[in-house]
Amino acid sequence: MRAIREGKIGKVKRIHSWVNAAGHGRSGLISRPKSTPPIPRTLDWDLWLGVAPKRRYGGDRVYHPWGWRDWQDFGSGALGDFGCHILDPVFTAINMSCGPFEIKAEHTGMNDEVWPAQSTVHYLFPGTEYTEKDKIRITWYNGGLKPPTAGTHISEMTALPSSGSLLLGETGTLVLPHFRKPLLYPEANYPEGSIEIADDLNHYHGFVDGCLSGLQPSDGFDYGGPLTEAVQLGNIASRFPDETLQWNSETLSFTNFDEASHFVSKTYRKGWKIKPVG
Repeated sequence: MRAIREGKIGKVKRIHSWVNAAGHGRSGLISRPKSTPPIPRTLDWDLWLGVAPKRRYGGDRVYHPWGWRDWQDFGSGALGDFGCHILDPVFTAINMSCGPFEIKAEHTGMNDEVWPAQSTVHYLFPGTEYTEKDKIRITWYNGGLKPPTAGTHISEMTALPSSGSLLLGETGTLVLPHFRKPLLYPEANYPEGSIEIADDLNHYHGFVDGCLSGLQPSDGFDYGGPLTEAVQLGNIASRFPDETLQWNSETLSFTNFDEASHFVSKTYRKGWKIKPVG
């Protein structure tokens, strides 16, 4: 996101990111299937469950190939599925290298099985050299929700893409659609060619090249860790809607809500416990 770092919209004041996918949109279920069809001979159900608590096989397409993302035991809903993709260029653009220190979630309701169909998660991060202030608020939306454009440089008649990010700057607004080139507003201030499109690097090849060369690819765990941390903190906050959670990245704990810290780790079922690293 060279445009942000070159100051084309000035210092960044506010960020919104969203995806049209829902928290339990793929399986269409909100509770476990009642039927228990026979397990196919080609499937090792225990191996497929992995670290998750044991449950009965529910039939084809309940959990595979896409539905597993919806279930709390297996996936992280729309935020876990798309957050690391859509927030990635945002983190890169403003040089974000740490997790948030405050999180608050709102949603349409959830149970103990699947993630909410619609969610809004408000994050507060430390500011960087590319933000207007020493704090920057980033808000995530899913399930068809989108941010307001009032107060931005975007006309009320302009429709936002179905998924993407909006970065509000001091002098302009950048909209980054998911899988399309970025757009700058107000359009009159940014003629065609205002943004130089970077080379399209294949991240699969980047990983393989890193393995073959022994050199670090574009991003390592020092970057991916805080990004993943932010995404999963949003899901923890969804378990405690409308609560403002204070987070300490150094201790990996919530400082004002002990109950939320219980979800930072999980209990692995017998035979699947993973030894801590370090």
